[in-house]
Amino acid sequence: MKSIYSVVLKQFSFVLVVWLLALPLAASAQGSYDAFWAAIARNDVRTIQNLQAQGFDLNSPSPELQPPLHAAIALGSWRVAEYLIEQPGVDLNARSPADENALMMAALKGRLDLAQALIARKAHVNKPGWTPLHYAATHSGPEALALTRLMLEHHAFIDAVSPNGTTALMMAAHYGIPSVVKLLLEEGADPLMRNQQGLSAIDFAHRAGRSESAELIGAFVRGLQPRGTW
Repeated sequence: MKSIYSVVLKQFSFVLVVWLLALPLAASAQGSYDAFWAAIARNDVRTIQNLQAQGFDLNSPSPELQPPLHAAIALGSWRVAEYLIEQPGVDLNARSPADENALMMAALKGRLDLAQALIARKAHVNKPGWTPLHYAATHSGPEALALTRLMLEHHAFIDAVSPNGTTALMMAAHYGIPSVVKLLLEEGADPLMRNQQGLSAIDFAHRAGRSESAELIGAFVRGLQPRGTW
């Protein structure tokens, strides 16, 4: 009859062999993970393609839980971002710890082409909290108007509110450009809404010293006032 000692030793030996065999696999997986995130930072599509061919998951988040596509756009790794958008298995709507998705980052960075590609692949234009429309209205570069119009054409809720009650019009009034303010007003944005601090869009414009945007909003509000008759 085998002793308890010999049985335990045999079981321990089996576990040890399994663990030793798993070490190279774990090291390989960690190496692939590190190579993947280094490739995103370097805008290195070829390495990502090689890892994908080996079965690596292109949705593997960073140690800080950033989705790869979101990170590629945030880092300005445009070739990687374009490649990831085209891959059927990539989650286009994965959100960062800050609750941002890839479409929001494309809007913030002024990348109309990426925003169009994302929407064509059914990326979400609407979501709770901060939205792609908020971020498009915040952008102040040459693509701001086209980005904002793109969101509206794809049924962005124009008066969506952030967690603190801020609307896209408020963001445009403070950070954006007058043409975006004008577009939002013409498309039905409510200039009288207030955020949790009690501030309206015209308050945002005044606080940022955006006199042209403040004038646009003021004129629009005056136009909403009922006109008396004698």
